[in-house]
Amino acid sequence: MPAKKKNAVPDRWTDYTAVGKRIPGTRFIAFKVPLKQSFRYHLKQSEVFGPFDLVHMLEKEGQELGLIIDLTFTTRYYRVEDLPNTLYHLKIFTAGHEVPNDATILSFKKAVRHFLRDNENNDKLIGVHCTHGLNRTGYLICRYLIDVDGMNPQKAIDLFNESRGHSIERQNYLEDLRMGHKRSNEGMEEPVQEPAQGLATEPQDAPPPPHHHHRREQHNHDPSFNGQGHHPWHGEPHNPFLPFNQKNNMTWFRPPEQQFFRPPLIPHPPQGVRPCFPNQSVTGFHLGHYPPPIPFDRFDQPFQNPGAPPGGSTRPPGHHRKPRYRHRKGPKDRTPQ
Repeated sequence: MPAKKKNAVPDRWTDYTAVGKRIPGTRFIAFKVPLKQSFRYHLKQSEVFGPFDLVHMLEKEGQELGLIIDLTFTTRYYRVEDLPNTLYHLKIFTAGHEVPNDATILSFKKAVRHFLRDNENNDKLIGVHCTHGLNRTGYLICRYLIDVDGMNPQKAIDLFNESRGHSIERQNYLEDLRMGHKRSNEGMEEPVQEPAQGLATEPQDAPPPPHHHHRREQHNHDPSFNGQGHHPWHGEPHNPFLPFNQKNNMTWFRPPEQQFFRPPLIPHPPQGVRPCFPNQSVTGFHLGHYPPPIPFDRFDQPFQNPGAPPGGSTRPPGHHRKPRYRHRKGPKDRTPQ
């Protein structure tokens, strides 16, 4: 099974309503997992549901949320830093698709019992959610109503389904609630893990969307640009009255040419005329000495070789070039002896 992407919206998350109604006669309210700001790029505006959206929805109903019990088996949907500082958060890792074990059920009962005891003078709600706020959430809420409050199993299931707006889907959860044995309440008064308080005072700014290549604005790089008119780097504005052959239909982004550093040119040292003899050896060449200059001639002047020895060539006059091909003259036909 492929791994989930970091900011991928949970499967079928948009198929369920965000928040249900308060379960009558209890402090429970169920909702699907609120998503942090980075998930907004994968949702429509009407589908966005985050921690602050949850608080605002309940405030419109005249309800106040005091504790969130998170039953998801991951921490990628939101952090404590994303929750308002008016809420407390308790994480109970609960695997999906299987009936929670006794330790998980006891942790849930202890968290609810301690919150009710500490908030008996107010009417703050206990928000419970898993991924969809339906199966694991419905099972543990119904299990508490059956084991602690002594409610009839079918009545607890119907009460939850009506309040949530969706029905529990997992048959193994329903069978355990209806025909399974009651879990022990021993240990409910023991100390419980302290819930963590939210740290956010307002929604944090969402980071830029991942893998979204967009053209960056370069206006801040030019101090002469005040945000009005055309940018000096973008060239002149398009003039529709220019002749066709003078129109620049391709508006390219052209930043100013970069001035690369070029070292100053070192002037060539003056070269004196050095004699060059035909049989001169190069073994006497020392580092730092320059070889003789290349002969230079022009079309309108006779050839001059400044490196030639005084007095002209030392070779004696005469024809020194040997003919390349020599043909021996003889009779064309020779009769064999």
